[in-house]
Amino acid sequence: MRATLLLLAGCGLAAASSGSRGRRVETFNLHGPQPEDIATNGGALPRLQRRGDPLIPQNANTTKFAVDGTALPEVPFDIGESYAGLLPISNNETDRSLFFWYFPTADPLGKDELTIWLSGGPGCSSMAAAAQGHGPFLWQAGTRRPVRNPLSWHGLTNMIYVDQPVGTGYSTGAPRAKTEEQIAAEFMGFWRNFVDTFGLHGKKVYIAGASWAGFYVPYLASAMLDAQYFNVRGTFVYNAIIGASDTQGPGEVLSHVERWAGLYNLNATTLARVRALHEACGYGAYRDAYFRYPPPDVDFPFNDAAWEAPCLEEDVWTLVYDAAALVNPCFNEYDISARCPRLWNVLADTEPGNDPEKHVAYFDRADVKRALHAAPGRTWAQCNSGVYRERNAPSSLTVLPGVVDRSDRTVVAHGNLDLGIIDSGTRFALQNMTWGGRRGFQAEPGTAFFVPYELAARSGGSAGAGEMGITHTERGLTWVEVFRAGHSLPQFAPAAAYRQLQFLLGRVDSLTE
Repeated sequence: MRATLLLLAGCGLAAASSGSRGRRVETFNLHGPQPEDIATNGGALPRLQRRGDPLIPQNANTTKFAVDGTALPEVPFDIGESYAGLLPISNNETDRSLFFWYFPTADPLGKDELTIWLSGGPGCSSMAAAAQGHGPFLWQAGTRRPVRNPLSWHGLTNMIYVDQPVGTGYSTGAPRAKTEEQIAAEFMGFWRNFVDTFGLHGKKVYIAGASWAGFYVPYLASAMLDAQYFNVRGTFVYNAIIGASDTQGPGEVLSHVERWAGLYNLNATTLARVRALHEACGYGAYRDAYFRYPPPDVDFPFNDAAWEAPCLEEDVWTLVYDAAALVNPCFNEYDISARCPRLWNVLADTEPGNDPEKHVAYFDRADVKRALHAAPGRTWAQCNSGVYRERNAPSSLTVLPGVVDRSDRTVVAHGNLDLGIIDSGTRFALQNMTWGGRRGFQAEPGTAFFVPYELAARSGGSAGAGEMGITHTERGLTWVEVFRAGHSLPQFAPAAAYRQLQFLLGRVDSLTE
């Protein structure tokens, strides 16, 4: 049961349409002035590009992918220079290709960087992150039209959004990969073709993603580092699945319910049942024994009690979800603060009663496909099931430690309003991971994560700033808990996510000032 829920959590950024309870409904709304041009300040703030000399050399290889930034359907402004289309996953295969949308940066400090974005799922399209997360325009759920994004990540670095693995979003061909290693190999074949096409050899590579990208990002980074052909410098994941169910699983549900009692509003009978299951399944004893700072210097064992009755008969996560949905019919596990009504979402098909005009998902429109050079016969959906079925061991127990040790910086961030993947569970998983010669963090995270007010001002009033969470760094790994943010962290806390990217890229040396 819980494994299935974690799989579904990967679609959190996108789960949008739907009258079914518990699917993601985006609630962040961008308002305020949208400046035509924002000056660059030491790489700290984005500059929305004016038309002029192209940032990318124009030749037969690149121009066929050029997107007319003034003609994107429904977008009433120029989004700037970008390139989109399909490239094959190898030189020997033309029937299977990955789709990309590439936004070159005008920031001189970012010219030698390439930042890859991978949405989770497995099988969720990165186009959703481009349109509702951190691309140059934002069209959030419940809003009439898209608006400029003054905190677009391409204001800092060259951004490439990729639909992968094969079978995801606009990508074409039949899925064949069965493991994360095979998915990484297919991506690297695509990446060589991408770098060759745009002449981007030797650039520093950063890989970022959310949710199921807790598998994608570390496994891909590890494969690239092993190949010694790619210049991987850092990784960034948020609200990501990185641990086993013993740490990053139902054992953290009770602590989340108690922390946010006012939002869950569960009755005394339900709370008593949750606490009884918590103890019967051994979660309390397991946490007491292993969730420590510093942690015991042993591999954490299986929690055998969690695999016995009554835990196999009643799942504590499902118990809490069902009870919360009775109190709040629009309860959303990816944002426990969400309330009715559910908002219509331009990235999803019509939800009866919520959409003033019937529409199809934005990226499934024929005119949008033409604008982005997508295959006209390809049906786009935010998340596609069946892209692969086998599940690798969690990255914190396999490849992530080596990625941390071989990179400049690794950032693991988490919005704390997410029940789908709980922030304390991610911290628990990190305590069972060995990197830099030691297991886990030696000191408990407790330093305030600070977002400069300047970023909030530049956002036009749509982004919070000040003390926005808690951060901690040891041995090249940085943890950030972001307050009052859900599963899709950049939508809830865009300035916080932007600041974390600045840190990953080395633009700033601290997240505390």
